[in-house]
Amino acid sequence: MSFSLFDLAQPFLLAVDPERAHDLAIKALSAGIHPRQSAPDPDSLKVRAFGLDFPNPLGMAAGFDKNGEVADALLSIGFGFAEIGTVTRLPQAGNPRPRLFRLAADKAVINRLGFNNDGHAAVLARLERRGGRGIIGVNVGANRDSVDLIADYVSGVTAFAPVASYLTVNVSSPNTPGLRALQSRDRLDALLAMVLAARDAAASGDLPRRPVLLKIDPDMSGKELRDVAAVARARGIDGIIVSNSTVSRPPLKEAKLAQQEGGLSGRPLFALSTRRLAALYRLTEGKIPLIGVGGIDSGSRAYDKIRAGASLVQLYTGLIYGGVGLVAAIKRDLARLLKRDGLSSVQEAVGRDADKWLKEER
Repeated sequence: MSFSLFDLAQPFLLAVDPERAHDLAIKALSAGIHPRQSAPDPDSLKVRAFGLDFPNPLGMAAGFDKNGEVADALLSIGFGFAEIGTVTRLPQAGNPRPRLFRLAADKAVINRLGFNNDGHAAVLARLERRGGRGIIGVNVGANRDSVDLIADYVSGVTAFAPVASYLTVNVSSPNTPGLRALQSRDRLDALLAMVLAARDAAASGDLPRRPVLLKIDPDMSGKELRDVAAVARARGIDGIIVSNSTVSRPPLKEAKLAQQEGGLSGRPLFALSTRRLAALYRLTEGKIPLIGVGGIDSGSRAYDKIRAGASLVQLYTGLIYGGVGLVAAIKRDLARLLKRDGLSSVQEAVGRDADKWLKEER
């Protein structure tokens, strides 16, 4: 099946309820109804980051495959990696519906899903059945009613270390009360200390020490971002994902829907998240690999993220509006843009425009 034929379903998916469309997409992927990449990626797109070799820098962000149902299908489409979750210790229904809203005129989404997922045990069982092919990250969070948030993260790291290529500590969702407070300097330091200790304890025999990444929000002040950078460097975190959705509301065409509570993702998030990315690249002196997320819906926007400081990029909302053909298009354009600029690898482009983005913020 070609990418163009598969994308014929896109208008239908955009016409039905957003959660229903998501469920249909998961079912299609689970049944093998999806395009498959037929040729290897060009060498210029290969990336090595936090000890892993990625065939290309484009990943599926957490939030799509919450329960680890279609990881292999996502890789076969052409993603260089896929991140599942967010997964919590216990199964969780999430917030009441409706909780997902398309802002079509803005190419954006607002969600207040609230970490709806099947819980550690069910997701772990699925990942154990799939084997270890390709790079799969597991994004872990805390249950809404947990009395010990840090213990939930420790439990997630311990549970998924045997099956994940890397682990992401998600402290940046705006839809779980109190979660973002874990990004404050002292609480983040305590969290990372315990999470990294759990990661190290899980490594034994043939099981390596899994990279641990931190996913942050784009709504931080300059001081808060400096604190995150300082703690991340001091604790030796392996990577940082910039960023989750925003609770801010830039001017939007869908003014009525913009009033919905939740995190805004998609095209309107691009500038804010990219400025935060560039700032963190400078604050960490390029010594911690960064994954750029937020508003990527073309090869040029993915390239902008890379030049702002990202070694890898992820998307989700862009796929809702662009269809799966967007994966191949972004990779094709990335290879072209690297060649245009006389660069032989993604790594050569990382951070070249960081200062430009910082000047725009000032």
